[in-house]
Amino acid sequence: MTKDEIKAEIIKHFGLNVFSIFSGYYVGITNDINRRLFLEHNVSEGNDYWIWCQAESKETAQKVEQYFLDLGMDGDTGGGTNDTLYVYCYKKQVHLRSKQISFYQ
Repeated sequence: MTKDEIKAEIIKHFGLNVFSIFSGYYVGITNDINRRLFLEHNVSEGNDYWIWCQAESKETAQKVEQYFLDLGMDGDTGGGTNDTLYVYCYKKQVHLRSKQISFYQ
C-alpha cells in the first residue's frame, strides 16, 4: 500500500479526525506483526482495537509512522531491516485494578 492509502486506512479504521486525542494510540513498524503486536506489545487479538497494513517499502512504512508520531501518537521511530514493511497501530487500553475503599474505619 502507498503512504496515503495506509494513512487513510488507519484514520478510517479508528474514526480519527482533527478532534481526536492521538496520544491514546500507539504506532510502529515491524517485519513480524505477530511477534511485535501480539507478543511484545501484548495486544489481544480478539479484545483490543488494532490494525496493520503492508507498505510498498520500508521508506513508506517509516513515513507513515512519522506522520502519526507527529500527530501525537505514542511510539518511536523504528529502523529494522529492509523487510520492515508493516505499519501497525492500536488503541492503548488502560486496565484498572479494583480497589476496595472503606468509608467506615
